[in-house]
Amino acid sequence: MDSTNVNEQVPVQNGSYQTQPEETQNSIVDSHQKTDSYKQSLSSSSSTSLVAGDSSLDSTKQKPSDDSGTPSISCSTKTSDEVKKMSTRQYATVIILCYVNLLKYIDRFTIAGILPEVQCAFGISDAQGGLLSTAFIASYMIFSPIFGYLGDRFSRRIIMGVGITFWGVSNLAGSFSETYGLLLTSRILVGIGESMFSTVSPTIISDVCKGDVRSKFLILYYIAVPVGSGLGFIVGAAMASAFGSWQWGLRVTPVLGFVAVLLIVFVVQEPPRGEAEGSKLSATSYWDDLKYLGKNKTYIFATAGGTLTSFVAGAMAWWGPKFIALGQATTKGEDVSYAKVSSIVGAEAALAGIIGVATGSLLGQKLRKRYPTADPQVCAWSMLIAAPLFYWGCYVAAGPPIPTYVILFFAQWLLNVNWAPVGDILLYVVIPTRRATAEGFFILISHALGDAGSPYITGLISDSFKASLTAASETKMPSYDYYGGAMMLDESSASNNCSGSSFIDPETVDIDFLSLQYAFLIGTIIAELSAVFFFASAWYIVKDKALVDKAVTENNEMKRLEMTEQQMKFTAAKPAVPQMNLSTAFQEDACDVLARKT
Repeated sequence: MDSTNVNEQVPVQNGSYQTQPEETQNSIVDSHQKTDSYKQSLSSSSSTSLVAGDSSLDSTKQKPSDDSGTPSISCSTKTSDEVKKMSTRQYATVIILCYVNLLKYIDRFTIAGILPEVQCAFGISDAQGGLLSTAFIASYMIFSPIFGYLGDRFSRRIIMGVGITFWGVSNLAGSFSETYGLLLTSRILVGIGESMFSTVSPTIISDVCKGDVRSKFLILYYIAVPVGSGLGFIVGAAMASAFGSWQWGLRVTPVLGFVAVLLIVFVVQEPPRGEAEGSKLSATSYWDDLKYLGKNKTYIFATAGGTLTSFVAGAMAWWGPKFIALGQATTKGEDVSYAKVSSIVGAEAALAGIIGVATGSLLGQKLRKRYPTADPQVCAWSMLIAAPLFYWGCYVAAGPPIPTYVILFFAQWLLNVNWAPVGDILLYVVIPTRRATAEGFFILISHALGDAGSPYITGLISDSFKASLTAASETKMPSYDYYGGAMMLDESSASNNCSGSSFIDPETVDIDFLSLQYAFLIGTIIAELSAVFFFASAWYIVKDKALVDKAVTENNEMKRLEMTEQQMKFTAAKPAVPQMNLSTAFQEDACDVLARKT
């Protein structure tokens, strides 16, 4: 409809003006009614897909057309070409977030690199050593949903800056702890600070870019998981060895964290939520968010698979260096440098992580173009193959060290294949305004049932087997060969050796090793179960991703229609400007001039 026809007044011969026929004004009313009707249908469809999980994905979407009387207008949404063009500051934002994520995992695993020293310093058992990790993860997961809710509604940059500051101060204070209780408390506080960063940082990356571009950046972001973990072992062990005190292992990351805070405040750019997809969705109630996530089957099954993966990764990362050192000591019959083993394990974990994360993301990007279920399928098959490798690695750990390192390298490679695809899945099957909440609950669930409990559970099982094996040794059982090495079960109780240069007690090393080996074997079963859940998520992922695309498209269409209606109302209410016939007016003025002269 031509806007110049609205309430247009045309001149008549006598110089007065008359309004156009009523039919022209009625067409405006008809257009409003059609626009309202279309908006109502979109609103109904959109609300159904957002809350109730609409399954009518194949229905033909009606679009306003010029023939129906409802005008179409240009959309202000960014095109895919525009989205791909990122500014220098946006690139810097992603790099800084990846740096902080790396720092987070270094901080998390520095204690694992100095765990025997901490156990000796406070005289604590394996279960209490595992509790240091469990307590940290417990606070991390409990507070994640809270900051996820805040991250969907308030400034994410402020939340991240406060969180990094809080965890850095808490970690530094923990290095001065004189009792086990104070150290445990500091780990709890560090978990709270890290949860403030973890829940919102992936959502900023998703708002800066999308599609394959986002997947490539997520490679860099999730490489921080294994690389940071590996560097945590190395930094913790190296600093403790250099300064002769385990406390120095906790004093590196607070300094680097201060640099991170400055970068967050002065460099990081916080984009509008959903900007990369051109989304203009508004935040909804928390209850609606929870109902939406509860009905999102891909989200549920991917979270379950990621949770069991975290269980295996948490146990191996926390106890792996000690287990391998005990295995080597059992074979050699002599002391083994824990710092050296930690450094090797850390370097191996970092290398396996880089290759694994890159492999998972690139496979997903390449295969999803032909197979929409590629991401969860990649995760499932990687865990299906990793499980027997973990079992094999545990079996040969009492033998020569090189086969153990090689087997566990490939097992960790496959384990790390999951991180980037799972992170990508959790973003693209959830609408933009609910992603921080989704990340928060993923962190809660994956840690509550995953790596929060696995170090403690592994330590508890280890203590249980240790007690049983010690009791068996008291019956004067004869010595027996184990993988070619003599196993001498001593009558003394199993405990950490803190009197020498190492935590290894030559008299009980066999019991210590066997108890951890039996505890680790449970992880192989957990790895197989994670594959089952990833296969289940592949069944629903196409539908759930289409629902997100549909919700964003329909919401944007409603916004365009609202803009159209406002423009039409403004045009209809605009006062008419007289359109004079200039030639007639000129003739009248000329006649007046001649009359005055006569």
